[in-house]
Order: sequence, then structure tokens, then C-alpha cells
Amino acid sequence: MEFTHYRDADYESVCDFLIELNRESRTHIHWNWARFEWMIEHPEFDKSLKEAIGLWRDGERVVGAAIYDMYFGEAFCAALPGYAELYPEILDYAYRELRDGSGLVIAVCEECAEEIAAAKALGFVPQAQAETVMRRELDSALPVSLPEGYRLTELDPEQEDYKEIQWLFWQGFDHGTDRAAFEAEFARTATSAPGRRAHFDPRLSIAAVGPDGEKAACCCLWFLERTDYAYVEPVCTVPAHRGKGLGSAVVTEAMNRARALGAQRAYVISDQVFYEKLGFEQDRRFPFYRKR
Repeated sequence: MEFTHYRDADYESVCDFLIELNRESRTHIHWNWARFEWMIEHPEFDKSLKEAIGLWRDGERVVGAAIYDMYFGEAFCAALPGYAELYPEILDYAYRELRDGSGLVIAVCEECAEEIAAAKALGFVPQAQAETVMRRELDSALPVSLPEGYRLTELDPEQEDYKEIQWLFWQGFDHGTDRAAFEAEFARTATSAPGRRAHFDPRLSIAAVGPDGEKAACCCLWFLERTDYAYVEPVCTVPAHRGKGLGSAVVTEAMNRARALGAQRAYVISDQVFYEKLGFEQDRRFPFYRKR
């Protein structure tokens, strides 16, 4: 067994690890290859810290990992089946190397009794917060409905103005409609477009365009044929266009496309009624644990 720090060349090995981790059991589905891919090129992800990510290898194969979430202070820790003895070591490393001034928070599936016991033994304390993962089976195509004057299009950051896509997210995630405030924040955090996400498929990234030609809503969905599931992240609608069914339309269109490519189900990290109305059901809960 060998421990190494993360390097950019390890990207595919980490994706392979996360795919294998979630192949038989979905008790780590809150951290899957798609969430990792979405995060690592996110404008808020602190790339200067990447080498602190810890990897445990058996030969060339990654069998365990400790990965921070955007910044230090929150982390994902896991080991493949058959390597469970590594988990306390992985968790201890995460606390020592990935914590911030308030300590470290992890999320552990409530079904994982051994991981919970290991966390408690190392001094992690249960918190009131939890992540919820919802699931929808994609056993049939779903109807897509749009109000008059709207249309669907693919959203591809490599082919479009990256700033305008961020403007859509800025409004859609309720940061306001002040363009000057957005421009200042964009200049501070995203002076250039991110790198190409290795497995991004623009066919699964859907936007609704309004009568004025502006993008009004979007859903990005992630799928690899090596898995049986799609992952929904992110989804938003500009406030001025809400209440028209645009969010449902972009998510449904994306899921239909993923189904056509072979996805059997879709997952989303959420507990919103919006997803319940789209047929999602609670799959698993991941309570938070903190060590200060």
C-alpha cells in the first residue's frame, strides 16, 4: 500500500475510484465521479490546495481517498470494499491536513455503521445537518412542456461566452440582478474560463431560452456509460422566469437524453419538493460529523 498526494495526472484514477466505490453499493453516492468533476473546475474551488488531497494506492489502483470540498474544512473520506481497514487512517489524515480554523466536517451515510464508529472513535461528533440524496428511476421517457415563446438549447461553456453562463448562474442562484456587482465578483473569482471538464457532454447540459433570447433556466447532467446512473448538478432558473415550468423542462429533457444513452436512474443531492414533483424519492441520508 502506498500513500501519495494528488497530482493532475491522477484525475482519471480518482474518477475510476469513485466509479468503483459506487458500483455495487450507493452508500457513497453523495460523492461520485460527476460531483468531483463538477467541483474541480468550479470557480470557487481552491486549486492551490489540490496537492493536499490524499490518495491510497494498491499498485496503480486508487483504493482510498481524502478530498476536500471546495475549501479546507469539509472533506470526503472513503476506501473501496476490501480496504475498510484504511478508513481510520484516511479520516485521521483528512483531519490533520484538510481542516480549517473550525475543524473538519464529513458526511457519512447513516447505513455505514463501521464508518460512523470509526469517526466517533477519532473524536467526530454528530451534527444536526445532513445531506439528502434523491433518486429517480429512468424507466420511461418523460413529457417535456415549455410555455409559448421558449425553446431548449444545449449549454456548452467551451462554445459560448463563459461570462454569460456565469451571469445565468449568478441570477439563478439568487445573487441578485445587479450586473455591476456580478462583474466585480466575476473579475475577482473567474478571470479566465475554467479548464475543460474531462467527461462533460454538452448534449446533457440543457438551457431554456426566453422570447428575448436570454437564457432563463438550465440543468447540467452528468453520465458515463461505465455507470448506470446520471447525476444532476446544477439546476437553476432566473427569478424573472420562475413559475413557468422551465426548471422541470430542462431537468426532464436532460434525463430523457441520459436515458437514451443508457442511464437507468438519476441522483440529485437535494430534499426539495421541486424534485419530488419530478418523481424523485429519498434514497439515502448523510448526517454530518464534526471534529474541532
